[in-house]
Amino acid sequence: MDMRLGFIGLGIMGKPMSLNLVRNGYDVTVFDINESAVEELVGLGARGAGSPKEVGENSDIIFTMLPKGEHVMSVVLGESGVIYGANDGTIIVDMSSISPVQSKEIAVALKDRGMEMLDAPVSGGEPKAVDGTLAIMVGGKEKIYETVKPVLEVMGQSITLVGDHGCGTTAKLANQILVNVHIAAMSEALTLASKAGIDIKKMYEAIRGGLAGSAVLEAKVPLILERNFVAGGRIDINAKDLTNVMDTAYSIGVPLPLSSQVLEMYQSLMANGKAADDHGGLIQYYEKLANHEVNGVSL
Repeated sequence: MDMRLGFIGLGIMGKPMSLNLVRNGYDVTVFDINESAVEELVGLGARGAGSPKEVGENSDIIFTMLPKGEHVMSVVLGESGVIYGANDGTIIVDMSSISPVQSKEIAVALKDRGMEMLDAPVSGGEPKAVDGTLAIMVGGKEKIYETVKPVLEVMGQSITLVGDHGCGTTAKLANQILVNVHIAAMSEALTLASKAGIDIKKMYEAIRGGLAGSAVLEAKVPLILERNFVAGGRIDINAKDLTNVMDTAYSIGVPLPLSSQVLEMYQSLMANGKAADDHGGLIQYYEKLANHEVNGVSL
């Protein structure tokens, strides 16, 4: 508890994650370009900062939770970045979903400054960020991981050191393949069943306890039946993740035909103004193809 924490990025995921740290008694300094988000956290017990550099000046461990790799590079290494305020030995824990290449670049730059890094992306979406039960995939040195693990346990339930720098972000890429391809398969199944005249609610009850049952099914089907596409995981962010997946796959010679197809579906939805929808909104792509809206009732 005597470790001073910093948290940069107070969006859908970062806000509840940082709030859990505050509620568990940690001294947390926060920064976001959205000043109202900073003010909200300050009102709940955090300290506000005016720049990433200021977060660095007041923190021993700094967490970043940002949309893209370029954002992480900017707040850590850019002008007024963390590195210009942090002391030797400061640990940066990037919990964003970015490219393993970018993650390794940041780790090298921090090492040159006498600082440490873990890449620790998460899975579970906003609900698990709120209740502190995220899955966290970590890459970095085991000694640094053991230092940070008690803090990670405030935000996550399943926490695994996967390997060295970049291994956490690579594991997240694999995670995103599984999640997004699963959502596409689920969308195909629901559209077929609905247009065939099946009661989707009853079908869901019939299959959820079998081999087809999954956390994705449990999380997304009720929202689809409510036509609730308010983002827990935005389509544009998942498209970014799948772009990182494909870039990584191309660089090492791994064909990913399913992932590339889902990425194209997301691109189509974004072109139709659906970028901010939840990724469960992928169902709308299939509905348009089938000229049929999946109908259901609230569960």
